[in-house]
Amino acid sequence: MDKQDTKQDTKYIAYVGTYTYGESEGIYIFSLDTSTGRFEPIGASKKLENPSYLAIDKDNRYLYTVMEIDEFNGEKGGAVGSFLINRETGKPEFLNCQPTKGRAPCHISNDRENKYLFAANYREGTVSVFPINPDGSISPASDIIYHEGCGPNKERQEKPHVHYVTLTPEEKYLCAVDLGIDKVIIYELDKEKVRLIPVKELSPKIKPGSGPRHMTFHPDGRFAYVINELSSDIAVFKYHSPCSSSKYDFSHNSSRNYIFEEIQYISTLPEEYKDINYCAAIHVSFDGKYLYASNRGHDSIAIFKIDNCSGKLELISHTPTGGKFPRDFAIDPTGNFLFAANQNSDSIVSFKILPESGKLEQLDYITNVPAPVCIKFAKI
Repeated sequence: MDKQDTKQDTKYIAYVGTYTYGESEGIYIFSLDTSTGRFEPIGASKKLENPSYLAIDKDNRYLYTVMEIDEFNGEKGGAVGSFLINRETGKPEFLNCQPTKGRAPCHISNDRENKYLFAANYREGTVSVFPINPDGSISPASDIIYHEGCGPNKERQEKPHVHYVTLTPEEKYLCAVDLGIDKVIIYELDKEKVRLIPVKELSPKIKPGSGPRHMTFHPDGRFAYVINELSSDIAVFKYHSPCSSSKYDFSHNSSRNYIFEEIQYISTLPEEYKDINYCAAIHVSFDGKYLYASNRGHDSIAIFKIDNCSGKLELISHTPTGGKFPRDFAIDPTGNFLFAANQNSDSIVSFKILPESGKLEQLDYITNVPAPVCIKFAKI
């Protein structure tokens, strides 16, 4: 759900992906009180191993998850799973799983029509593509793409590590963010064969050693933001959509042209902070005025104002997340609240978003969840 929903009589369910190496039971389910920002527990899903990152179709019918593991059903690699969302209770009803053929799948996304599912396999440095059946279940992988190369950081960039996959706003291209090789690799989807076609000449490079992790687009589709885990900064790009009126030629034979134009790098940390930090998640407010990014180490949400004309960022402030190692966070469907998933303190902390400034005000609600990673919302 990526657009603000202002209906007052709508019921929202929050699904929290976790790591199950400790006490976690899988995907945790909560109802959201949109007047207070409080989570009320409903239960947990069928237990799967490390259902860390989640995706929900735009019609709020199906829930998808990775299983971030190195072995599935006796074979090397992780898996993806699908659930039907019960319209009465919000609880997910298990449909099926499919192997990703790559170890440690750490992110998952789908298209608006819910026909295709994409998974980022971190350890293998691969992208897996799956057709989605009409009943929401997942077909076996139709394509697996292997990245090549390395980066200057010998410990973290010894080979490719795909960390995030997302479609561009018009869904013409798939962006695969690779921490290991400092690139966002661009693919075109062959919808008939359900295969990915590399478009290397359109793929933006990130500064060596940055370790790009996640990315997001501005709501109006004009700008893209890539958060870099290793360098603790954000790369800002103008995005020239191939579906808009533009002077650019997007044919495959025109390597001199581009769709991502680099315009800025900006730190997510205070100047005085010199300790270890790893950036994680990045999201833009529904009105497109503010961008939020999580720091693990500094344990904060960095808040930026977005220039409406240029897309450039201006740092406003940092807000402590009230816990340790905020792996991800989410803005609720009303756009009024932000929830920080503090992985190493087993907590989700609620914040009120102040609309006049974009700043965050911590609320008294702290939800205990073992090793929370990702939060997604569905309307039922």
